[in-house]
Amino acid sequence: MDTVPTLDLTPWFHGDPDDRKEVAARVDAALTEIGFLVVTGHGVPSDLRERIREAAKRFFAQPEEVKRAYAATVGERGWLPPGVEANAYAEGTETPPDLKETFAAGADRPIGHELYDAEWFLPNVWPSEVPELEGLLTEYMTRMRSLSDELLALCATALGLDAGYFAPYTEHPSYTLNINRYPPLSQLGTPEPGQFRIGPHTDFGTVTVLDRQPGVGGLQVYSEEAGWVDAPYTEDSFTINTGDLLAVWSGNRWKSNRHRVLPPDPSAPDEELVSLIFFYECNPDAWVEPLRPPIGRTALDPVRAHDFLMERLDAITVG
Repeated sequence: MDTVPTLDLTPWFHGDPDDRKEVAARVDAALTEIGFLVVTGHGVPSDLRERIREAAKRFFAQPEEVKRAYAATVGERGWLPPGVEANAYAEGTETPPDLKETFAAGADRPIGHELYDAEWFLPNVWPSEVPELEGLLTEYMTRMRSLSDELLALCATALGLDAGYFAPYTEHPSYTLNINRYPPLSQLGTPEPGQFRIGPHTDFGTVTVLDRQPGVGGLQVYSEEAGWVDAPYTEDSFTINTGDLLAVWSGNRWKSNRHRVLPPDPSAPDEELVSLIFFYECNPDAWVEPLRPPIGRTALDPVRAHDFLMERLDAITVG
């Protein structure tokens, strides 16, 4: 498998046990071989995503001095200006900053632990200039958490475990929703050598749920057989991938694969894209015991989710 497969989740949600088993087997194959898949039949309404894009564009169109009042850095809530993030740093590659700006929201219900609350459950910041963002993103994050929990149940089944295997680890999980705006070439000018909309990297958590738009400067996934390949786009789908934490949890059975978003292309100088990316993790205090052979491929030491994730988040922050 050198490309990203597309999978309809309808049989998982509405089929019989054999249907669910077949879907799980296909998930296992995809995550083992390339770490990505595109899913349809997920049940999240497309009009919600479009309303979020419309509201987000109104925020991103605000003058910089307005957005600056909501400025944040990687891992915080609010506006991440251009220049604060370079994802390729996480794999040890120094690149110019990623060509994007981001609005970030996430889990905000404290658990009463000073360290975890300060890192993972910060209050969300809602711009008064676009008041509808709060309701739209709150609804979307609720739907994304529910879908992610279902994806983890599917992952557990794919590993031959009880469907509820991961549930105790996600009773009070951390998660982040990033709305990424990739400005057009006509606004940015020529990118620097080695500069991407998002540089090559892996994700850090359990599963990532990406709602993206098709584009010339779009998502690519690394294939050991073919090099960088364009991820397929299907209308009303999500692109799902394994994060580093879930790959470790699987005993390196599954890949947390490198991916990147290409810089804007001269053939489409006015192409502006907006992606909605939901990064799901687990309880910050969870001790993750990697699955051992024969399910896992290698014997790995346990890791605490908080420590594992913070090390990676710190690596991608510029400055």
